[in-house]
This record gives sequence, C-alpha cells and structure tokens, in this order.
Amino acid sequence: MLKHAVIPFLVGAGLLAGAPSALAATNLVFCSEGSPAGFDPGQYTTGTDFDASAETVFNRLSQFERGGTAVIPGLATSWDISDDGLTYTFHLREGVKFHTTDFFKPTREFNADDVLFTFNRMLDREHPFRKAYPTEFPYFVGMSLDKNIARVEKSAPMTVVFTLNSIDAAFVQNLAMSFAAILSAEYADQLMTSGRPSDINQKPIGTGPFVFQRYQKDSQIRYRGNKDYWDPAQVKLDQLIFSINIDPSVRIQKLRKNECQITLHPRPADLDALKSDPQLQVIEKPGFNLGYIAYNVRHKPFDRLEVRQAMDMAVNKPAIVKAVYQQAGQMAVGSMPPTQWSYDESIKDAGYNPDKARELLKAAGVKEGTEITLWAMPVQRPYNPNAKLMAEMLQADWGKVGLKVKIVSYEWGEYLKRTKDGEHDISLIGWTGDNGDPDNWLGTLYSCDAIGSNNYSMWCDPQYDALVKKAKTITDREQRTVLYQQAQQRLKQQVPITPIAHSTVNQPLSAKVEDFKVSPFGRNVFSGVSLD
Repeated sequence: MLKHAVIPFLVGAGLLAGAPSALAATNLVFCSEGSPAGFDPGQYTTGTDFDASAETVFNRLSQFERGGTAVIPGLATSWDISDDGLTYTFHLREGVKFHTTDFFKPTREFNADDVLFTFNRMLDREHPFRKAYPTEFPYFVGMSLDKNIARVEKSAPMTVVFTLNSIDAAFVQNLAMSFAAILSAEYADQLMTSGRPSDINQKPIGTGPFVFQRYQKDSQIRYRGNKDYWDPAQVKLDQLIFSINIDPSVRIQKLRKNECQITLHPRPADLDALKSDPQLQVIEKPGFNLGYIAYNVRHKPFDRLEVRQAMDMAVNKPAIVKAVYQQAGQMAVGSMPPTQWSYDESIKDAGYNPDKARELLKAAGVKEGTEITLWAMPVQRPYNPNAKLMAEMLQADWGKVGLKVKIVSYEWGEYLKRTKDGEHDISLIGWTGDNGDPDNWLGTLYSCDAIGSNNYSMWCDPQYDALVKKAKTITDREQRTVLYQQAQQRLKQQVPITPIAHSTVNQPLSAKVEDFKVSPFGRNVFSGVSLD
C-alpha cells in the first residue's frame, strides 16, 4: 500500500456579503459574470456554475490547495493506494457537519453513506434518486469515470473504498475537481420522501464554508458564513453575495464605487485605468486556459478534413489576438497551454493563407455563398474576453473565402446545452484546466467519451482515443508524455478545432481585500479571504 499522510491544512472558509449599500467589515460582494444553471455540481462543467456551488457550499474528498495545483486532504484526511493501482481507500474526516438551513436540519454528521450516495448516483442510471430526478453528469462521463469505477463501497462508517477497472494516473486529482462535490444522503432521502428531488439542484446542502440562503436569477445569490465549518479559522466573513452582472463595464463601475469588492474578466481596454486606481489592486497571472474554435464534424461540410483545414487557414489569428485580447493574450498553436506538462512544442500552425483555403473549399465542392452558423458566447470567459468581436472578425475572414456566416448566440446556460447537443455548425468555446493533468485537456475536451459533455466538435477519432486512453493508465510521466505528444500531433492533423489564444488572467479587487488567491483553474475561491 502507498500511504498518503495527512498534512495539517486550513482549507477554507469564506467570504460572504450583505447589501452593497451598507457593507459591514465582515461582509463581501463578488460581482460575477453570469447566472449559474443550478447548484448540483455533478451536473455542470463551467466555472460560473462551480463558483456558485462547489467552491462555496461543498467540499470534496481531496481538494486543491488554495491558489495552487497541489492536492491536499479535504473530507478525506488521507488515502491508501493498492500496489496494483486499482484500489483507493479513503479515510474520512470525523466531526464534519452538513449545513443547517430553514429547509434542512441534519440529524447526523458526514459519513461514508454520503460518499456512496454522491458517486453511486453518477455511476448507476437505476439509482432511485436518479430515477426520481433524471439528470446527466457530463464531466463524470466525459472523463470515463462511469466506465472505470467498478464499485464504491464502505468498509467502515468512516472508510470508503473505490475499485477501478484500470489504472487512472490522475484519479486523486480528479476527485479534487468541482464536479466531485460530496452531497448529503440524508438530505436526498428527505427530498425523495417529500417528492421534491429536484430541490437538490436549487437548494443545495453541503459541508462547505458557506451556507446557501437564496438565489434570484440574473440578480444575486446570497450565502452566510458557516459557523460550524470543520475548519472555522478560515471563515472570516459573515455574508457573501454574488451580484450577477453580464456587462463588464457595470462590474467595473460597481467595483470602483465599492458596491462590490471583487470582480473578474475586465475588458483589456480597462486594465491600465484599473491598475492606476489607488483604491484597487489587480492580480495578474499567466492563464492556464485556451480559447478555440470548434468545428462540428457531424454537420456537413465540416465532416471533410479539407474543409476544416480551409477554415483553419482562413483565420487571421494574429489580427484576432491583437484586437480581442490586446495586451492580455498569447497566440495559441496547440490543443492545451504551453505550461501544461507534455505540451508538444514541435507543433506548428498551417498559417494564415486565404488563397489556399479558397482552393481547398472549391476542391471539396463547397459552393460560393454557402451559409454556415457561427455560435458566439454571450458572456466573457477567462479564455475569451470578447466573443462577439471575435465572431465578427471570423465572419469577415470566412467571408473572404466565399462563405456566408450567420452569428448566433443564446443565454449562457442555453448556449452550453445546445452546443453540447451539437446544434451548432461552429462554436466559440474554451477551457481552463481543472487539475493540472494532460488528460484534463486531451481526454476531457477531445475524446470520444467527451461527446455530449465537453467535446464540442463531436469528433471521435479511434487512433487519437487509443493514445489518450493508454496514457491515462500509465503512471510514468515520461511514457505518458510520449503518448500525449503523439495524440497532440494527431489532433493537429485532423483539425477538429482551431486554437486561438491563451489569455492572461487579470483579477481586479478592492485594495481592502486580503489573502485572495487566484486559482490556476479559473475558480473564484473565497476561503480565508478577509477585508481590511
């Protein structure tokens, strides 16, 4: 057995916010960029959803250190891995309490039954709660955990054993991700008995540093500090409010007026003024992200490789990066960031060549004036500060090679749902890494199993898939790197995507905010944060 010892760690607690008009010293307002689709982390894949649920209300068995990529204990104090790498035994933390609210009052503390409920609901389509409240778990499925976890069992009230079908080199990192938040089995039983199982997605109960109070779509989410948190020293604020504002200029105005103390995704054009404001601070970090174009290979003519090659060559990538990202972006070439280990630096772009693109389209039988749809995100994301402008520039680029491009957009939740269903021809999308492992890019975004979750190209290539799956079952990093680099070469040759840029993350906040850590994974985590 490989023993993973407990490291003393204060995981976290949170900020909370009261009314922006009358802030107390222990209240904090976060100007967020969009409404979450719900509060059941297993159902979702975006930072907007995870910030509002997994990073406030919930904990995981393992967790990432605040502001870093190292895995540390969470609801499990330690874990053992069998010599064959197929059995993980998690030893659970004693004395952890679920939230007490006006809609739920727990009668027991956290134990193994809660872990079993959380994972068996995702594993078993015949699970009673899943039948009562039918839903899908795109991240869990997209990472093939539904196929690789053979069973989850408790060997004692505070011990849980996961048995895998094959080695997963990133298994503990995977369980530290937001989608693996631990839910209350007792609360689920109460919802089943009362005939309201869908409330698990609207009225969340967790063990985390913040207790959900209420949500008004497109307006605000309110939480209070969890005074019974298992790491009480980290709960430094009484109230947390997410003030939801899609418009970045509104968010910045609110920050300057002290109507919120932290915001995100400023427009590149606003950065100089923000950095010169003595009442504010701007934390700047290299982005662990990728903004890209996804071609839906299930829609004609994008099922043809030469058409995808033509679309790629017709994109004036340097011009887009300059206009959209300005001083806060780096042109992307590969399918993940250069800072991710195993990144293949030998990969090169085909280059901007509209004449060659036009020839390829003509040879593929694509007629002049062919109409296609380009879907553009309605919100700012860490990997794309202005999808509308990017879409307009692509419309012009592809117009130059004879295509008629219609730009389409929907509300963010609807946009994601429809693109996961493959309704688009081409979509603008992107990703911020979740766990520091290459599989979180190459498997999560482009594998066959990820179709219907995060594979927006609907691309399934057996040669590519075999490389990625094999790499995941090997623990030696050098051997994994060889396989992942072969997979990157194959993906570049087949062009299911056009990488555009890696953006620099700029996080504006009040100068009064102390100890806020920018997550490399694009999460907004309020544990340990205080106001001066």
